[in-house]
Amino acid sequence: MHPWLERNAAEEIDRVSRRMREVVGDTLRKKGVVVAVSGGIDSSVCAALSARALGPSRVFALILPETDSSPESRLRGELLCRHLGIRFEVTDITPILSAFGCYRWRDEAIRSVFQDFGPEWQSKIVLSGNPLEGDRMNFFKLVVRNPSGDVLEKRLPPDGYLQVVAATNFKQRTRKTLEYFHADRLNYAVVGTPNRLEYDQGFFVKNGDGAADLKPIAHLYKSQVYALAGDLGLPEEIRNARPTTDTYSMEQGQDEFFFALPYDQMDIVLFGLNHGMPTARVAGETGLTGQQVERVYRDIRTKRQTTNPLHMKPVLMEPVPEIGI
Repeated sequence: MHPWLERNAAEEIDRVSRRMREVVGDTLRKKGVVVAVSGGIDSSVCAALSARALGPSRVFALILPETDSSPESRLRGELLCRHLGIRFEVTDITPILSAFGCYRWRDEAIRSVFQDFGPEWQSKIVLSGNPLEGDRMNFFKLVVRNPSGDVLEKRLPPDGYLQVVAATNFKQRTRKTLEYFHADRLNYAVVGTPNRLEYDQGFFVKNGDGAADLKPIAHLYKSQVYALAGDLGLPEEIRNARPTTDTYSMEQGQDEFFFALPYDQMDIVLFGLNHGMPTARVAGETGLTGQQVERVYRDIRTKRQTTNPLHMKPVLMEPVPEIGI
Protein backbone atom coordinates (compact mmCIF):
# COMPACT_ATOMS: atom_id res chain seq x y z
CA MET A 1 0.00 0.00 0.00
CA HIS A 2 1.20 3.50 -0.82
CA PRO A 3 2.64 5.42 2.18
CA TRP A 4 0.04 8.19 1.77
CA LEU A 5 -2.69 5.67 2.57
CA GLU A 6 -1.04 3.90 5.47
CA ARG A 7 -2.81 3.93 8.80
CA ASN A 8 -2.73 1.73 11.88
CA ALA A 9 -5.05 -1.09 10.83
CA ALA A 10 -5.55 -2.44 14.36
CA GLU A 11 -6.55 0.98 15.66
CA GLU A 12 -8.88 1.49 12.69
CA ILE A 13 -10.56 -1.86 13.30
CA ASP A 14 -11.11 -1.00 16.96
CA ARG A 15 -12.42 2.48 16.12
CA VAL A 16 -14.84 1.29 13.47
CA SER A 17 -16.01 -1.58 15.67
CA ARG A 18 -16.80 0.78 18.55
CA ARG A 19 -18.67 3.12 16.23
CA MET A 20 -20.66 0.23 14.74
CA ARG A 21 -21.75 -0.89 18.21
CA GLU A 22 -22.93 2.64 18.98
CA VAL A 23 -24.81 3.02 15.72
CA VAL A 24 -26.50 -0.38 15.77
CA GLY A 25 -27.41 -0.43 19.42
CA ASP A 26 -27.93 3.21 20.41
CA THR A 27 -28.80 5.09 17.20
CA LEU A 28 -30.70 2.44 15.25
CA ARG A 29 -31.76 0.35 18.27
CA LYS A 30 -31.30 -2.93 16.40
CA LYS A 31 -30.16 -6.31 17.70
CA GLY A 32 -27.64 -7.10 14.98
CA VAL A 33 -26.84 -6.67 11.30
CA VAL A 34 -27.53 -8.24 7.94
CA VAL A 35 -24.74 -8.11 5.35
CA ALA A 36 -24.81 -9.47 1.81
CA VAL A 37 -21.46 -11.08 0.99
CA SER A 38 -20.26 -11.48 -2.57
CA GLY A 39 -16.90 -13.08 -1.91
CA GLY A 40 -15.22 -9.76 -2.69
CA ILE A 41 -12.94 -7.78 -0.40
CA ASP A 42 -15.39 -5.02 0.56
CA SER A 43 -18.31 -7.15 1.72
CA SER A 44 -15.89 -9.59 3.38
CA VAL A 45 -14.26 -6.82 5.44
CA CYS A 46 -17.70 -5.43 6.35
CA ALA A 47 -18.82 -8.86 7.53
CA ALA A 48 -15.61 -9.32 9.54
CA LEU A 49 -15.96 -5.87 11.13
CA SER A 50 -19.57 -6.67 12.00
CA ALA A 51 -18.54 -9.91 13.68
CA ARG A 52 -15.78 -8.10 15.54
CA ALA A 53 -18.09 -5.29 16.65
CA LEU A 54 -21.19 -7.27 17.62
CA GLY A 55 -20.10 -10.87 17.92
CA PRO A 56 -20.68 -13.58 15.27
CA SER A 57 -24.09 -14.55 16.69
CA ARG A 58 -25.50 -11.10 15.85
CA VAL A 59 -24.46 -11.14 12.19
CA PHE A 60 -26.59 -12.73 9.48
CA ALA A 61 -25.02 -13.02 6.02
CA LEU A 62 -26.74 -13.49 2.70
CA ILE A 63 -25.16 -15.01 -0.40
CA LEU A 64 -27.35 -14.07 -3.36
CA PRO A 65 -26.05 -15.47 -6.65
CA GLU A 66 -27.84 -15.41 -9.99
CA THR A 67 -27.23 -17.02 -13.34
CA ASP A 68 -24.49 -14.56 -14.35
CA SER A 69 -22.61 -14.74 -11.05
CA SER A 70 -19.19 -16.33 -10.91
CA PRO A 71 -19.28 -19.71 -9.07
CA GLU A 72 -16.05 -18.69 -7.34
CA SER A 73 -17.83 -15.74 -5.74
CA ARG A 74 -20.31 -18.02 -4.00
CA LEU A 75 -17.54 -20.35 -2.84
CA ARG A 76 -15.57 -17.44 -1.38
CA GLY A 77 -18.71 -16.13 0.31
CA GLU A 78 -19.37 -19.46 1.99
CA LEU A 79 -15.70 -19.75 2.96
CA LEU A 80 -15.88 -16.32 4.59
CA CYS A 81 -19.02 -17.10 6.59
CA ARG A 82 -17.62 -20.35 7.90
CA HIS A 83 -14.32 -18.65 8.70
CA LEU A 84 -16.11 -15.94 10.72
CA GLY A 85 -18.56 -18.36 12.32
CA ILE A 86 -21.58 -16.31 11.25
CA ARG A 87 -24.98 -17.59 10.18
CA PHE A 88 -25.65 -17.40 6.46
CA GLU A 89 -28.22 -18.29 3.85
CA VAL A 90 -27.77 -18.87 0.13
CA THR A 91 -30.65 -17.79 -2.14
CA ASP A 92 -30.44 -18.00 -5.91
CA ILE A 93 -32.26 -14.89 -7.13
CA THR A 94 -32.44 -16.01 -10.79
CA PRO A 95 -36.17 -16.92 -10.64
CA ILE A 96 -37.02 -13.52 -9.12
CA LEU A 97 -35.01 -11.69 -11.77
CA SER A 98 -36.62 -13.74 -14.53
CA ALA A 99 -40.07 -12.86 -13.22
CA PHE A 100 -39.14 -9.16 -13.20
CA GLY A 101 -38.02 -9.40 -16.83
CA CYS A 102 -34.38 -8.61 -16.03
CA TYR A 103 -32.85 -10.98 -18.58
CA ARG A 104 -35.60 -10.47 -21.18
CA TRP A 105 -35.17 -6.68 -21.24
CA ARG A 106 -31.40 -6.97 -21.22
CA ASP A 107 -31.39 -9.43 -24.11
CA GLU A 108 -33.86 -7.32 -26.08
CA ALA A 109 -31.47 -4.35 -25.88
CA ILE A 110 -28.47 -6.50 -26.81
CA ARG A 111 -30.26 -7.93 -29.84
CA SER A 112 -30.73 -4.40 -31.15
CA VAL A 113 -26.96 -4.53 -31.78
CA PHE A 114 -26.28 -8.27 -32.14
CA GLN A 115 -29.38 -9.82 -33.68
CA ASP A 116 -28.26 -13.43 -33.11
CA PHE A 117 -27.66 -12.96 -29.38
CA GLY A 118 -29.16 -15.87 -27.45
CA PRO A 119 -28.98 -17.97 -24.26
CA GLU A 120 -25.60 -19.51 -25.09
CA TRP A 121 -23.95 -16.12 -25.58
CA GLN A 122 -22.15 -14.05 -22.94
CA SER A 123 -21.94 -10.28 -22.65
CA LYS A 124 -20.60 -7.28 -20.77
CA ILE A 125 -20.44 -3.50 -21.14
CA VAL A 126 -17.10 -1.69 -21.25
CA LEU A 127 -16.25 1.99 -21.33
CA SER A 128 -14.64 3.14 -24.54
CA GLY A 129 -12.38 6.15 -24.41
CA ASN A 130 -9.37 6.74 -22.21
CA PRO A 131 -9.28 9.78 -19.90
CA LEU A 132 -5.49 9.40 -19.74
CA GLU A 133 -5.31 10.16 -23.44
CA GLY A 134 -7.63 13.14 -23.23
CA ASP A 135 -10.72 11.45 -24.66
CA ARG A 136 -13.59 13.78 -23.81
CA MET A 137 -16.44 11.77 -25.33
CA ASN A 138 -16.64 8.46 -23.51
CA PHE A 139 -19.17 5.96 -24.82
CA PHE A 140 -20.06 2.40 -23.97
CA LYS A 141 -19.33 -0.66 -26.04
CA LEU A 142 -21.15 -3.96 -25.87
CA VAL A 143 -18.80 -6.94 -25.86
CA VAL A 144 -20.22 -10.41 -26.53
CA ARG A 145 -18.86 -13.92 -26.85
CA ASN A 146 -20.79 -16.23 -29.15
CA PRO A 147 -21.10 -20.02 -28.68
CA SER A 148 -18.09 -20.52 -30.98
CA GLY A 149 -15.92 -18.47 -28.62
CA ASP A 150 -15.60 -15.45 -30.89
CA VAL A 151 -15.46 -12.12 -29.02
CA LEU A 152 -17.26 -9.30 -30.83
CA GLU A 153 -17.87 -5.69 -29.88
CA LYS A 154 -19.98 -2.81 -31.13
CA ARG A 155 -20.85 0.64 -29.93
CA LEU A 156 -23.99 0.57 -27.79
CA PRO A 157 -26.51 3.34 -28.54
CA PRO A 158 -27.62 5.43 -25.53
CA ASP A 159 -31.11 3.90 -25.35
CA GLY A 160 -29.69 0.38 -25.52
CA TYR A 161 -27.12 1.17 -22.84
CA LEU A 162 -29.78 2.61 -20.55
CA GLN A 163 -32.02 -0.44 -20.98
CA VAL A 164 -29.19 -2.90 -20.27
CA VAL A 165 -28.19 -0.97 -17.15
CA ALA A 166 -31.80 -0.55 -15.99
CA ALA A 167 -32.41 -4.28 -16.37
CA THR A 168 -29.13 -5.16 -14.67
CA ASN A 169 -29.95 -2.87 -11.75
CA PHE A 170 -32.73 -5.31 -10.86
CA LYS A 171 -29.96 -7.52 -9.48
CA GLN A 172 -28.76 -5.03 -6.86
CA ARG A 173 -32.28 -3.94 -5.97
CA THR A 174 -33.50 -7.52 -5.59
CA ARG A 175 -30.61 -8.33 -3.29
CA LYS A 176 -31.36 -5.28 -1.19
CA THR A 177 -35.03 -6.24 -0.93
CA LEU A 178 -34.03 -9.60 0.51
CA GLU A 179 -31.55 -7.96 2.87
CA TYR A 180 -34.28 -5.75 4.29
CA PHE A 181 -36.71 -8.67 4.54
CA HIS A 182 -34.30 -10.49 6.81
CA ALA A 183 -33.42 -7.29 8.64
CA ASP A 184 -37.11 -6.68 9.40
CA ARG A 185 -37.59 -10.31 10.38
CA LEU A 186 -34.67 -10.26 12.82
CA ASN A 187 -34.89 -6.60 13.92
CA TYR A 188 -31.43 -6.09 12.46
CA ALA A 189 -29.81 -3.20 10.56
CA VAL A 190 -28.53 -3.52 7.00
CA VAL A 191 -24.83 -2.99 6.34
CA GLY A 192 -23.73 -1.26 3.13
CA THR A 193 -20.38 -2.23 1.67
CA PRO A 194 -19.01 0.58 -0.58
CA ASN A 195 -15.43 1.71 -0.09
CA ARG A 196 -14.44 5.36 -0.39
CA LEU A 197 -13.67 5.20 -4.10
CA GLU A 198 -17.07 3.70 -4.91
CA TYR A 199 -18.93 6.01 -2.54
CA ASP A 200 -17.15 9.14 -3.78
CA GLN A 201 -17.65 8.35 -7.46
CA GLY A 202 -21.22 7.07 -7.22
CA PHE A 203 -20.40 3.52 -8.24
CA PHE A 204 -23.56 2.00 -6.81
CA VAL A 205 -27.24 1.56 -7.61
CA LYS A 206 -29.66 3.89 -5.89
CA ASN A 207 -32.05 1.88 -3.70
CA GLY A 208 -29.88 -1.11 -4.56
CA ASP A 209 -26.40 -1.65 -3.17
CA GLY A 210 -26.43 2.06 -2.28
CA ALA A 211 -29.17 1.52 0.33
CA ALA A 212 -28.13 0.71 3.89
CA ASP A 213 -28.50 1.72 7.53
CA LEU A 214 -24.74 2.02 8.08
CA LYS A 215 -21.68 1.94 5.83
CA PRO A 216 -18.58 0.89 7.80
CA ILE A 217 -15.90 1.37 5.13
CA ALA A 218 -17.17 4.32 3.04
CA HIS A 219 -14.35 6.47 4.48
CA LEU A 220 -11.63 3.95 3.56
CA TYR A 221 -9.77 3.80 0.27
CA LYS A 222 -9.85 0.35 -1.30
CA SER A 223 -6.13 -0.14 -0.63
CA GLN A 224 -6.89 0.45 3.06
CA VAL A 225 -9.71 -2.08 2.93
CA TYR A 226 -7.26 -4.68 1.64
CA ALA A 227 -4.91 -3.82 4.52
CA LEU A 228 -7.72 -4.28 7.05
CA ALA A 229 -8.48 -7.68 5.53
CA GLY A 230 -5.00 -8.83 6.49
CA ASP A 231 -5.30 -7.62 10.09
CA LEU A 232 -8.76 -9.18 10.32
CA GLY A 233 -7.25 -12.51 9.30
CA LEU A 234 -9.42 -13.10 6.27
CA PRO A 235 -8.63 -16.11 4.07
CA GLU A 236 -5.99 -15.66 1.41
CA GLU A 237 -8.47 -16.56 -1.37
CA ILE A 238 -10.49 -13.47 -0.46
CA ARG A 239 -7.54 -11.15 0.08
CA ASN A 240 -6.12 -12.07 -3.34
CA ALA A 241 -9.38 -11.92 -5.31
CA ARG A 242 -9.36 -9.48 -8.26
CA PRO A 243 -12.04 -6.79 -7.98
CA THR A 244 -14.84 -7.39 -10.49
CA THR A 245 -18.42 -6.23 -10.80
CA ASP A 246 -19.68 -9.86 -10.92
CA THR A 247 -22.76 -8.54 -12.71
CA TYR A 248 -22.38 -9.60 -16.34
CA SER A 249 -21.89 -13.09 -17.76
CA MET A 250 -18.42 -12.11 -19.03
CA GLU A 251 -15.92 -11.11 -16.35
CA GLN A 252 -15.79 -7.34 -16.05
CA GLY A 253 -13.21 -5.34 -14.12
CA GLN A 254 -14.31 -2.14 -12.43
CA ASP A 255 -11.74 -0.17 -14.44
CA GLU A 256 -13.27 -1.53 -17.67
CA PHE A 257 -16.70 -0.21 -16.81
CA PHE A 258 -16.28 2.86 -14.65
CA PHE A 259 -12.95 3.95 -13.21
CA ALA A 260 -10.16 5.57 -15.22
CA LEU A 261 -7.43 3.50 -13.54
CA PRO A 262 -6.99 0.31 -11.50
CA TYR A 263 -8.02 0.84 -7.88
CA ASP A 264 -4.50 1.12 -6.44
CA GLN A 265 -3.66 4.04 -8.75
CA MET A 266 -7.13 5.55 -8.42
CA ASP A 267 -6.72 5.59 -4.64
CA ILE A 268 -3.52 7.63 -4.89
CA VAL A 269 -4.96 10.09 -7.41
CA LEU A 270 -8.17 10.51 -5.40
CA PHE A 271 -6.13 11.04 -2.23
CA GLY A 272 -4.05 13.65 -4.02
CA LEU A 273 -7.11 15.50 -5.25
CA ASN A 274 -8.78 15.33 -1.83
CA HIS A 275 -5.68 16.82 -0.20
CA GLY A 276 -5.06 19.54 -2.77
CA MET A 277 -1.81 18.05 -4.06
CA PRO A 278 -0.35 19.42 -7.31
CA THR A 279 -0.52 17.11 -10.28
CA ALA A 280 3.26 16.91 -10.56
CA ARG A 281 3.54 15.40 -7.09
CA VAL A 282 0.80 12.84 -7.75
CA ALA A 283 2.39 12.03 -11.10
CA GLY A 284 5.65 11.20 -9.36
CA GLU A 285 3.86 8.73 -7.10
CA THR A 286 1.84 6.98 -9.80
CA GLY A 287 4.09 6.83 -12.85
CA LEU A 288 1.64 9.01 -14.78
CA THR A 289 2.40 12.32 -16.41
CA GLY A 290 1.14 15.53 -14.87
CA GLN A 291 -1.23 15.94 -17.81
CA GLN A 292 -2.64 12.46 -17.25
CA VAL A 293 -3.18 13.16 -13.55
CA GLU A 294 -5.03 16.35 -14.43
CA ARG A 295 -7.24 14.39 -16.79
CA VAL A 296 -8.07 11.88 -14.05
CA TYR A 297 -8.74 14.77 -11.66
CA ARG A 298 -11.20 16.09 -14.24
CA ASP A 299 -12.79 12.65 -14.61
CA ILE A 300 -13.24 12.38 -10.83
CA ARG A 301 -14.86 15.82 -10.63
CA THR A 302 -17.17 14.98 -13.53
CA LYS A 303 -18.32 11.73 -11.96
CA ARG A 304 -18.96 13.51 -8.65
CA GLN A 305 -21.19 15.96 -10.45
CA THR A 306 -23.07 13.48 -12.61
CA THR A 307 -23.65 10.92 -9.84
CA ASN A 308 -24.55 13.43 -7.13
CA PRO A 309 -28.31 12.62 -7.41
CA LEU A 310 -27.52 9.09 -6.24
CA HIS A 311 -26.55 10.53 -2.85
CA MET A 312 -29.58 12.79 -2.53
CA LYS A 313 -32.51 12.19 -0.22
CA PRO A 314 -35.98 12.51 -1.76
CA VAL A 315 -36.61 16.20 -2.45
CA LEU A 316 -39.54 17.67 -0.53
CA MET A 317 -41.57 20.46 -2.09
CA GLU A 318 -41.66 22.15 1.31
CA PRO A 319 -39.71 21.40 4.50
CA VAL A 320 -41.35 19.38 7.26
CA PRO A 321 -39.68 20.98 10.31
CA GLU A 322 -41.31 18.67 12.85
CA ILE A 323 -39.26 15.74 11.56
CA GLY A 324 -35.97 17.60 11.90
CA ILE A 325 -33.86 15.33 9.69
